[in-house]
Amino acid sequence: MSQTTGVSEPMEPALPRRKGRPRDAGADERILAAAADLILQRGYDNMTVDEVAATAKAGKATVYRRWAGKEDLAFAALEQLYSQEFPVPDTGNITDDLRASYKQVLEFANSEAGLAYLRMSITESLRDERIATLYIGAHQRQERAARAVFERAIERGELRADFRTDLAVSQLGGIVVLRAVVGGMPTEADVEDMIDLILKGIEKR
Repeated sequence: MSQTTGVSEPMEPALPRRKGRPRDAGADERILAAAADLILQRGYDNMTVDEVAATAKAGKATVYRRWAGKEDLAFAALEQLYSQEFPVPDTGNITDDLRASYKQVLEFANSEAGLAYLRMSITESLRDERIATLYIGAHQRQERAARAVFERAIERGELRADFRTDLAVSQLGGIVVLRAVVGGMPTEADVEDMIDLILKGIEKR
């Protein structure tokens, strides 16, 4: 046991704390964006963590501190990608709603990024159940939103009460997915004919 001498010993001066490298607040966003972009361009199999890190201007160690491996990183990137949705128009009449909706979907589907998104989604959904769940979830959310367009038209009296909203909603999505595979994607020039087909049908009157 030490004895108290009554004399205070001089305190050692406190050393300044060493500052580590500050955390890059935007690193996560850049990494996820880079991963999503590379998956869209090349598919999951051809995306590497090294390339993601280089594209995002982040160290490889930074990537692995946040995600355990390539699969977790890819899933997180796609989860963020599939969370994005098209705004649902509400112009007050069904024709203008469909015109706005069809134009934005076809503009996206005819873009390089949009076509890559569609083809990647089809391919990767068949390969990985987790990605399929993300894609199906995103598709179902967009379908519910699109169904509201037709339901509002029914309430306004523009469409008959027994109108098959499920088939109407599936029309555009089915065409876009099919054409992403076989080619010949409709363009904005086809919008008016597509609206006429869905609202008026093909029966001679």
